[in-house]
Amino acid sequence: MRIVRNQAREGSRSCSLAMPVVVLTKRAGPSTLGPAHLSRIPISLIKMNNEYSNKTVEGRVIHKGPLVSLQPGNYILKAVIQEHDSPPNASSEDTSINIVLLGPLATDFSSAVNQGDVVVASGFTVGKSPTFRKDKLHRCNLLLSGDACVYVSRPPPPPPDPTSLPAMKRSTVLSTEVSRSTKTTKYTYVRLNDLKVGSVVNVYGVVVFFKQPFRSRGTDFCSSLKITDQSNQKISCTIFCDKVDSHPKIFQIGDIVRMHRFKAQFFKDTIMLVNTFGFSVMAFDGAVGGAMEPRTSSRTYHFDQDDQRAVEELRLWAANQGLLPLVPTTPLSAVQPKTYFNLTCQLLAKAPVDSTCTLLRVWDGTRCPRSLLKVIVEPNVTEGPSSLSSAKENLIANVLVYDNHVEFARQLKLGAFLRIYNLRAIPGSSKVPGLTSSQSEEVDHLAFHLHGGTAYGRGIRLLPENSPDVQELKRVIEAFEEDEDKVPELNDSEMLDVWCTPPESLDGDTVTCSTERSCSHNIQPVTLSELKRSEPGRDHHVRVQLRSYEPLRLHQALKLYCSKCETMQDVPDDELVAELFSEASRYSGPCTPPQWALSGQVSVPRDSLGTPDRTLHVHLSTQLMSEGKSKELIFLMGATLEETCRLADGYQNIVPVRPSGGHLALLDLSAPFLFRGRKRYYGCKQCSEAALTEVSAEGVQVIDEKVIAEALGVQLLQFVLLMKLKLQDATDTLDVFLWRDAELFFNVSAEDVAADQEAQSSICHTVESLCPAEGSTGGRPWLDLCLTTYQAEDDQGQIQTCYQICHTTITTPSSTRPDPEPA
Repeated sequence: MRIVRNQAREGSRSCSLAMPVVVLTKRAGPSTLGPAHLSRIPISLIKMNNEYSNKTVEGRVIHKGPLVSLQPGNYILKAVIQEHDSPPNASSEDTSINIVLLGPLATDFSSAVNQGDVVVASGFTVGKSPTFRKDKLHRCNLLLSGDACVYVSRPPPPPPDPTSLPAMKRSTVLSTEVSRSTKTTKYTYVRLNDLKVGSVVNVYGVVVFFKQPFRSRGTDFCSSLKITDQSNQKISCTIFCDKVDSHPKIFQIGDIVRMHRFKAQFFKDTIMLVNTFGFSVMAFDGAVGGAMEPRTSSRTYHFDQDDQRAVEELRLWAANQGLLPLVPTTPLSAVQPKTYFNLTCQLLAKAPVDSTCTLLRVWDGTRCPRSLLKVIVEPNVTEGPSSLSSAKENLIANVLVYDNHVEFARQLKLGAFLRIYNLRAIPGSSKVPGLTSSQSEEVDHLAFHLHGGTAYGRGIRLLPENSPDVQELKRVIEAFEEDEDKVPELNDSEMLDVWCTPPESLDGDTVTCSTERSCSHNIQPVTLSELKRSEPGRDHHVRVQLRSYEPLRLHQALKLYCSKCETMQDVPDDELVAELFSEASRYSGPCTPPQWALSGQVSVPRDSLGTPDRTLHVHLSTQLMSEGKSKELIFLMGATLEETCRLADGYQNIVPVRPSGGHLALLDLSAPFLFRGRKRYYGCKQCSEAALTEVSAEGVQVIDEKVIAEALGVQLLQFVLLMKLKLQDATDTLDVFLWRDAELFFNVSAEDVAADQEAQSSICHTVESLCPAEGSTGGRPWLDLCLTTYQAEDDQGQIQTCYQICHTTITTPSSTRPDPEPA
């Protein structure tokens, strides 16, 4: 590393070879984005064997592929650009083209360009596209390497909308999504009555009809839906895609959908929407006040406060228009003969009847008042239990699935939660496959048929575990199972003794997890119903099982807590942090380091892909240098997140900095202000008075995060774990929090969970042992917990009693750990 005093560099300017990708900080018009001596050529006019050395091509990036290594140090990247000012009736073959980038240009494009950016390419050559028949894009592609250049521009962020201030009061989970989305492209949405034929648009809508994905005559799956919005215009939409997961996850009429990159086409005297290359669909629950969690297969997506407001406005509008079904599904207890209905249920068993029919045995925890069809199949072909308790057997419905639905039905997993659409209730039919001879045609029974075809949205949809309908179905089913397990002849105390029998004394597999209380309370255990009647402000001992937990995605349990303002927030995701670092690394304005700093350069180690070496600017404390502690703290400028993480292996403390007003400054506190090995540390925006000052090591043995935070004026945020658990015993259920003693409970620190995969896995395994995803209630261990009660104010200002787990640790006997493999 070369060290040069900043005084010696005063007034000097450094220069380097021109980057093949040039990023402009302000949006330029089409005529000014590229070099003035070159003229722009429309994509539709590009042909083979022509000379384009004095031409440029402009378009918006609608797809950006991964960076692929051909050999060490040589990369290739493929992207698609689309003209944003093309005629409305132009086809994708005339407006969209593949671009292929090679060598350093590919690596620079990968790090500097985002999907949605406007780019101008020069110095390209033209080749024949080998994929034009498949992707329906231009017959040629653009090849960029060597002296080619790409000019990039992205629009500035929009000014804040004062009308959206009420929408800012949101949950911390959504706040993180909003923070992330402000760094991405701003999308424009079109009302359905403003669609123009040939235009590629983004729209919002309320679903008024839909069909589940079905296999088309080709290789793709096809799904269709009809949507409407505040314009009262109804538009049909058709989606072709080879992956079922990429189709919209619509559960019922009234759901809200957000559709990106759909083309308006004229078909049978009406406008319809068809997906184009790079399309995406996001679905939301249509109920007013419903969850704002998007249903999408995409790992990353754009969702900000404007999107939330659009969903909420559509929900209110749809409710006032009566678009939401009063009863989206019908329970078995309310099914009437000769009707079509939608059924939400759980799959218990299945069996093939013949090549065109499959039997599904399902239930929803309620009992149909009419006799149901009994279907006999061979026991050796039945997947799942062939016999159940008489009480449970009376609640099971046999659903016969026909024709095109058979393939999907046979792939269903036992225990899955389903919604079956357009199911038909047929009374007294003797034409049912497998009808028993003892059940004659005169018997008043019901048979449930899912006929072939997709008319009226007929089909089967898997429901996710976190669906509100699934949660309600679970409550109904668990209530039945609890009633079935009760023994009416026992009195309350005897029933409690039976309920609290440890699992070790029961038949079957034992659960190895147990609990230890570390409190000194000498109190008798109480039931949950007694606990609810007690006065707040006291500690209690209970013996319970874990019924459910939140969040279901356990990484969301990790939070950042400020002890000064007592606020809690989500840990920023890597996408947001990487964007903050990327923005800071692209700024190359003049900068004067502080007087106490020494300036130098450091080379970033190569990664496993052989990324070319890059030299970055660093600044060090003169005091630490004089004490021989040059590697204990560096201030790093211009690095990406990935480069910072690679350098963190060689330096004890790294503080990322950026130029600001001609001086050095810390990054936005949404990003980590400090890296210590694999650990990252964040500061509170509200309580920090951040300033770049020299960190003194006088009287300090170890320069750690607390020393650095204090010197920089940063209020250090603490990693914590926050979960909401639902406990149960024979008398009641109770929602409790696990927070202040969460580290004691899991026997792992939240700081380690944030950086260490083994610590994360430890929590996941513990929770899975306490609350198995597919296990019965009886298979869950009994936990001896200490709970404290207290009163707190909710969001509406109402005082409520809360419960929190304390002084308790989960223990796992060492004998349950797998033996190491022999050497």
